[in-house]
Amino acid sequence: MRLGLRTAAAKGVPFSANPVLAVTLPAWRSRVVVFLLFSAFLALIVRALWLQGVSTDFLQKQGESRYARTLELPATRGKITDRDGHLLASSVPVKAIWAIPDDVLQAPKEKLNALAKLLNMQESELRKKLDSDRSFVYLKRQVEQDVADKIVQLGILGIETRKEYKRFYPEGEVMAHVVGFTNVEDAGQEGMELASQKNLAGVTGSRRVIKDRLGRIVEDIEAVREPHDGKDLTLALDSKIQYIAFTQLKDAVEKHRAKAGGIVVVDTHTGEVLALANLPTYNPNNRTVLTGAQLRNRVMTDTFEPGSTMKPFTVALALDTKRVTPNSTFQTAPGRMTIGSATISDSHAHGLMTVSEIIQKSSNIGTAKMALQMQSQEMWELLTTAGFGQQPKFGFPGAVAGRVRPHRTWRPIEQATISYGHGISVSLIQLAHAYTIFTRNGDLIPLSFQKLDKPPVGQHVISEKTAREMREMLETVVSPEGTAPKAQVPGYRVGGKTGTAYKVVGGRYDTRKYVSSFVGFAPASNPRIIIAVMIDEPSGAQHVGGDVAAPVFSVVAANALRAMNVTPDSTITNIIIPTNAVQESM
Repeated sequence: MRLGLRTAAAKGVPFSANPVLAVTLPAWRSRVVVFLLFSAFLALIVRALWLQGVSTDFLQKQGESRYARTLELPATRGKITDRDGHLLASSVPVKAIWAIPDDVLQAPKEKLNALAKLLNMQESELRKKLDSDRSFVYLKRQVEQDVADKIVQLGILGIETRKEYKRFYPEGEVMAHVVGFTNVEDAGQEGMELASQKNLAGVTGSRRVIKDRLGRIVEDIEAVREPHDGKDLTLALDSKIQYIAFTQLKDAVEKHRAKAGGIVVVDTHTGEVLALANLPTYNPNNRTVLTGAQLRNRVMTDTFEPGSTMKPFTVALALDTKRVTPNSTFQTAPGRMTIGSATISDSHAHGLMTVSEIIQKSSNIGTAKMALQMQSQEMWELLTTAGFGQQPKFGFPGAVAGRVRPHRTWRPIEQATISYGHGISVSLIQLAHAYTIFTRNGDLIPLSFQKLDKPPVGQHVISEKTAREMREMLETVVSPEGTAPKAQVPGYRVGGKTGTAYKVVGGRYDTRKYVSSFVGFAPASNPRIIIAVMIDEPSGAQHVGGDVAAPVFSVVAANALRAMNVTPDSTITNIIIPTNAVQESM
């Protein structure tokens, strides 16, 4: 090789002319390669300028999303108390247990077993929750603090806790239908918890934090919004009266083997609802088994034919229009009356009766004869003005309007039956509300479930004279000669009206099923409370309102008046109950 090079050099041939070094590729190829390299570097420079200049905000947000988090700061729900400040509902701090499935499933089997036991579930159920494509799953909500601490101590990677609140109801089933309850998200679902959701809930807050790869907070950046706790709510309820009403209603339902029952106590001076109870009921602290029958607030949502408790409104209209006086007489013999093709009757033939006796003995015939002297429009206007057939505005969810058909459709027989409480449907709270026109000298005031600072303004319905005369007549109902001697209260004058009606089943009256009721007030000299009691389907030996509902009124009224420090207005302390007490007509 060296010899060849020397020979070429000796002949004057240049080294670059050596055939081995000859270029066989065209020159434009190298220029293309240089151009492509230049273009690539230029593209990188443009991309770098774009990322560093134009897309800075976008990239910053994308970066923060990998490590920055916005945490919700829950607001404490407001407390609910009764009128005297006794606690009815409060929020207890608890923890929500959540997990990052991919991380938790890598934990040892014994730790997963321990976690499942603390969460009160089977390991298979736990693994089913963790078998998810999501990066975040709740394992259990509203876990007690001590249990949450034990879960944290297991040290399982991917298990985290979140602060939340659980509602606690100290009075349990006694207050359930008024106070209501909240769901797992701490939002009201029933009762005043639902009605006052906006004020009780408050406003949640939030803050920005930085978390590491394991989800631990390593830096607190800023508070975005401070939480605002909910406002406390003071109800009109009196816990003492509520407990008395609940226990007496429960005893009556059990004694008469009834399907259900309801009771409401109203302050006649202010319209405040002092007590409201239903049976069946439920424990809002433990709702694992909750049926529709337990949940129903029958006082507000169930309607029934009121029967004879409606008679005072017919008589009041006749008095107010000066068609009758308390001493006007009506012939009710022979105890039956045919109107068109239908016949109505009394439980007993009473003969000639005064208006006062018609109320005292609860005569259907006497009441119907009074009603037929009046125009149907007059009756309809009084009933609707008193709140029947109208949507209640009590500020309470679920209250129903009941049914009063338009007066233009009334036939004479219907006008007669409506006068004594058939062919009309009402709720128990509507009855209690309407009776305020008798206790407040003719005024109807709105009811309130919240404690009031001052009494509301009433609406005039009947004259003061008529209201006074009605109180006097209703007082005779609880006398030994009336239909409700068992409603008497030792030391107090009381008045009221019994009601017994067949239940409507499938569009027909079922003569084996009754709704028994009593609405009364006390003391009669200056009424402070109205109590309405309803017993649904009593199945014992007794079924009329005077035997089933009136005794409940007596005990509740006696205890409530003492609890309210109302001065007795009667010197009679012995209750006289005849063995053959008068029963109201069906």
